[in-house]
Amino acid sequence: MTRRAREVSVGTLELSDGSVIWYERRGSGPTILHIHGSGFGYRNFAMLTPHLVGSFDVIDLDLPGYGESVANGPLGVAEWAGQLAEFIERLAGGPVHVHGTSMGALVATTLAARHPEVVKDLILSCCLFRYDNAARHMRHTWKRGALDSGMVQAADQTAAAGFSRAFYDRPDAAEILDRLRTGMGSNDPASFVAGTESLEAMDLSDLLPRLPRTLLLGGDEDQMTPPVPAASGVGFDTAVKAIPDAELHILESCGHYLVLERPERAAEIIERFVRHPQRPAHLS
Repeated sequence: MTRRAREVSVGTLELSDGSVIWYERRGSGPTILHIHGSGFGYRNFAMLTPHLVGSFDVIDLDLPGYGESVANGPLGVAEWAGQLAEFIERLAGGPVHVHGTSMGALVATTLAARHPEVVKDLILSCCLFRYDNAARHMRHTWKRGALDSGMVQAADQTAAAGFSRAFYDRPDAAEILDRLRTGMGSNDPASFVAGTESLEAMDLSDLLPRLPRTLLLGGDEDQMTPPVPAASGVGFDTAVKAIPDAELHILESCGHYLVLERPERAAEIIERFVRHPQRPAHLS
């Protein structure tokens, strides 16, 4: 089922397992599928997508269990990857560019490794392929906040670690924080906890050599998933060497919520990566 309004296509797709994925599609050009983080639904990309739709056909969605999408079974990274493989094949009819951020980056990693036929290339922003102990401790605190006080409280907790220090001096900081609360507040704490626990249990380092051409995009002040984690974790410093064709770009004075904090710059890097596969995506 789809409907069109102001050049935006909004629809739902029922999968073979009975789950339903709600999605929003807009723009024209090569298709980019966005996969959101553990606290968000499709709103995770509300500030990035407007910078991409002039050049790309962008699909934002709620993973099953989030927002308007319906889960009919277990929630977790592996399950979502399988569901998205079917979603892409049925909606797009072939491989697409995939951008996952935070938890969504791990879903994208699993998707590309297990279902390479549906992924042209990858953009992975702000993630760890194995959580270090500091990240596990942060997640434990946020899970308790979500279950005890709800997702708006969890949003405020994650914001403390999610943005650069300079972000809070910006005149639009309050507006972006409100977007964060709205995006996270619209989701069920149980889905957030399930996604978080799936992340904590995963070690995707063995999948890295199987990935296609990949852009690793991070922030130098990302405290949640730092580009160089502690010894107990696996981050971008390892991935850029393990992925056969990988490019690393770290934004200065930027935190974990890169797609909220620096959406215009992120869009420029992503567009160059997709449009010019033989040239580095970094900006001179």
